[in-house]
Amino acid sequence: MSHSPEHRPSSSTAPRPPHRDVSDLFSGGRLAVIPRKVARREQLLAHLTDTLFAADREYTEPEVNDALRTVHEDCAALRRYLITSGRLVRTRDGRAYRRAATTL
Repeated sequence: MSHSPEHRPSSSTAPRPPHRDVSDLFSGGRLAVIPRKVARREQLLAHLTDTLFAADREYTEPEVNDALRTVHEDCAALRRYLITSGRLVRTRDGRAYRRAATTL
């Protein structure tokens, strides 16, 4: 009896990340450059969100900056991209940051 590939069980318990590998953007553990192309930058932002920020934790701006500086010196640009992409949300007063709830 052969198994059809269409009937493989899907892993619905763990959603598959919608982004491809971003390791080529890094050199020695540091981000070499922030991608200009929006789609590639979104892949990077998804990676940074997943690896640097816990889903159930609130962060201060200095904590966000410190986390982002572990990969690139321009933490302000990365923080801004994370906010405008909707991956991080911040309180109105700017004192607290949190990962956005994922919709995918």
